[in-house]
Amino acid sequence: MIGKKLLDAKNVGVDFRINGEWLTALYNVDLSVKPGEVLALVGESGSGKSTFAMAVMGLHNPNQSHVTGSIMLDGHEIVGATEKEMEELRGAKVGMIFQDPLSALNPLMKIGEQIEESMDVHDIIPKEKHKERTIELLQEVGITKPELVADQFPHELSGGMRQRVMIAIAIANEPDLLIADEPTTALDVTIQSQILDLIKNIQAKKNIGVLLITHDLGVVAQTADSVAVMYAGQIVERGSVEQIFQTPLHPYTRSLLRANPSLDTLNDQLYVIPGIVPSLAEMDHSRDLFLERVPWMEKEAKEAVPDQPVEYEKGHFVRGTAWKKFKFQDGYVEKGRQDIQEKGETAK
Repeated sequence: MIGKKLLDAKNVGVDFRINGEWLTALYNVDLSVKPGEVLALVGESGSGKSTFAMAVMGLHNPNQSHVTGSIMLDGHEIVGATEKEMEELRGAKVGMIFQDPLSALNPLMKIGEQIEESMDVHDIIPKEKHKERTIELLQEVGITKPELVADQFPHELSGGMRQRVMIAIAIANEPDLLIADEPTTALDVTIQSQILDLIKNIQAKKNIGVLLITHDLGVVAQTADSVAVMYAGQIVERGSVEQIFQTPLHPYTRSLLRANPSLDTLNDQLYVIPGIVPSLAEMDHSRDLFLERVPWMEKEAKEAVPDQPVEYEKGHFVRGTAWKKFKFQDGYVEKGRQDIQEKGETAK
């Protein structure tokens, strides 16, 4: 269906109750994922990426958190859904690959039993075909001895093998949307590349949508079609991979790209973004919070009040107006697409 959105989130907010006080972790987040699309949600730790993923999965504790706005998952509203309704959607409509498979897998159950358990929750695959489907899934995720692995426990497998098992569980019921939350952080570079290729191949083969959560811009460049940059619980910029890497606009996006090491800058001093992501108690979403980490900018530029991201060019959105006057402290100024392309750079 042309224009169909597997995930359509609008004005999403998440508040957490901490020491009796409600603090805002996500504010006014708009994101969507279409069939066949890989959307990368990027930002530093503490920016709110996993908080958003947990909201999509309906995993926030309602006694300690409050989710507002609208999250449509393949036509089903997540915000306000009951736990029973979410159990029917998790696995069937959306699967999730967690960052640490060792903690996500049950150490007391064999791999085959855990994959079959994920199918038991839904009636999508007949019970008598669960064992056969388990072997097929292990083969699909690149495990060469599926019968042997199905009879093993998680601690008997390597990190890369465990992550492949997590992917098998996530796609067992053929969901339309796959959420991968930092799926390669704990893996070495070689295995990381294999896992990313596997996710990309599964996405292309099944035409599913993927929400890839990561802080690694190299992963984004290798895997994603589009990018949303999150800072302090807000989307500050979004667009295609080409737009974000070639013509970054928001000061935070530019800083992330400049801090990313590349082969042509290995002999240079690595750029370090000053400051840290503010705590929930320090977040005032009526202003551009990243500008607190840019003390050398003019006061007038800092006073620009961000609203919803505005469209700079077709499909390329940026929050606020401060990006128009931003420059790095050492005098480096981003000059846009033409200069970057001429120098053969994709991020600096």
